[in-house]
Amino acid sequence: MVRLEDLVRGTTVKGILPNHHVVIVDVTQHSDDVIELVYKDASGNLGNELVLRDREPDLEIVTTGQPWSFDGDGAMLRLVSEAHRIRLAHLFDPLLAVHTSLVEPLPHQITAVYGEMIPRQPLRFLLADDPGAGKTIMAGLLMRELLIRGDLHRCLVVCLVVWRLNGRMSYFRNSICRLRF
Repeated sequence: MVRLEDLVRGTTVKGILPNHHVVIVDVTQHSDDVIELVYKDASGNLGNELVLRDREPDLEIVTTGQPWSFDGDGAMLRLVSEAHRIRLAHLFDPLLAVHTSLVEPLPHQITAVYGEMIPRQPLRFLLADDPGAGKTIMAGLLMRELLIRGDLHRCLVVCLVVWRLNGRMSYFRNSICRLRF
């Protein structure tokens, strides 16, 4: 609770005007229970008002500080900044999945993924091609790029039983996408 004696020049007060803060310019005390305030509102207009002691519960002194402070956790700031940088990395490196995977894609695979598949919306594809054309690498690059961008939420990978038995699925998981199934 604010007392009338606490209202001095330069104090920011809430409760003089409804829903606004005012800065006290001058205070004149008329008696123990009455003061006259000259104040400036947020738009710079001057006003004056007689304030009685029975209005003390409605008044509140607003502590004004700097609009920002530098007392935050430095390690947390660094972590958040790094996470934000990683989240936006695809904007600065358009071939981010290629540069962060362990494979060397061929030019036709890069063109297929970055020139044909990613620009199209909605992102629904059936990737089928001749044997040995690099469908595994193309699918992995597409999935990895969409994961990095945060656009991949669900993905269905259908493969042959032989593909799973000869270790190709583990190659796909570990080398290209680094996924957990």
